[in-house]
Amino acid sequence: MENMDKKIAAAGLLVFAGGVIGAGLALLFAPQSGTRTRKDIVRFSKKARNRADEVAEDLAANVSSLVDTIGDKTDELLEKGKDVAGGARKDLIRLIEEGTSKLEKFRTVLSRM
Repeated sequence: MENMDKKIAAAGLLVFAGGVIGAGLALLFAPQSGTRTRKDIVRFSKKARNRADEVAEDLAANVSSLVDTIGDKTDELLEKGKDVAGGARKDLIRLIEEGTSKLEKFRTVLSRM
């Protein structure tokens, strides 16, 4: 177990050393000055932020439109449901009345027997 800990520590140290060496080489061979690089980073950051704002606005508009569409469809479905329920209620009442009428006729026939 102790041997494994030493291997992990050595690997971590190598990764850290590689990062330091890589950063140093990047600074030595950089094609432009640090000031210019910082300006480029600031400019790129502003562009990225503006683009993110645009995407967020587009997303908000799309979500708002989707919510409105869902609301409209829900209202339509609710109205259709009311119409269907009203029609089913009328049909049920009609069938009950027909059944009652037939039951009365059958009762009359039975009472004559």
